[in-house]
Amino acid sequence: MAEISYHHPYHIGADASLTEPQIRQLTACFEKPGTMGNGVLGGRAGVTSIDLPDVGPVIVKNYTRGGLIRHVNRRTYLKLSKFRCESEFFLLKYLSGIGVNAPEPVAFAYRFKYMGHRLYHAWIVTREIENAVTLARLSIQAPDRARAAMGELMRQVAVLVDNTIHHVDLHPGNVLVDMHNRIFLIDFDKARTAPQNRNQLRGKYINRWRRAVAKHHLPETILALAPLTHSDRPAGGSGA
Repeated sequence: MAEISYHHPYHIGADASLTEPQIRQLTACFEKPGTMGNGVLGGRAGVTSIDLPDVGPVIVKNYTRGGLIRHVNRRTYLKLSKFRCESEFFLLKYLSGIGVNAPEPVAFAYRFKYMGHRLYHAWIVTREIENAVTLARLSIQAPDRARAAMGELMRQVAVLVDNTIHHVDLHPGNVLVDMHNRIFLIDFDKARTAPQNRNQLRGKYINRWRRAVAKHHLPETILALAPLTHSDRPAGGSGA
């Protein structure tokens, strides 16, 4: 269970107590707008990269809204159950235990907006995946590497399906490939973990992926996403 400490006006949660230098550096960048993604699904919006003392390079993500609502409400959320940052923090910890490569969570933070304890701004801090590029960009710059990454991507999506975890915005911009050709799934905000039909969930992943590839005119080398779930695999041996 993460320990939550108060550092006016922020509540910060982490598995281990943060030092004063770490807290000062984090809170100093919370209100910064962060960098914006560039290019076709080229990166995440609203993130800041810093070197956190005794931790190393980390990414600080500022939770922001998309769609039309962003024009009237960019950063404020209504607390209904858990804070968004808290939910993503614990989901990332869970993913590492089931074999999904995702950013390692370091801390999460929130601050209440206005009076009361219902409206808030939020942040999450994760270790940076260094020397990584999005699969979207890789598919254009190095199509052979992108094609080779698809097999591992399908394996990891299959793990999500087997555990009925729905990453609602999985597209080639939310898949990172590092210099060792390891893939990492990012941005699990709003992910759903409620039990659901696995075949339907697999269909949602495939359809969302294909729409993104087509919409952004990405190469067809990364179009096919057909994760083989546990229920599809033969039971024992080759069946001969």
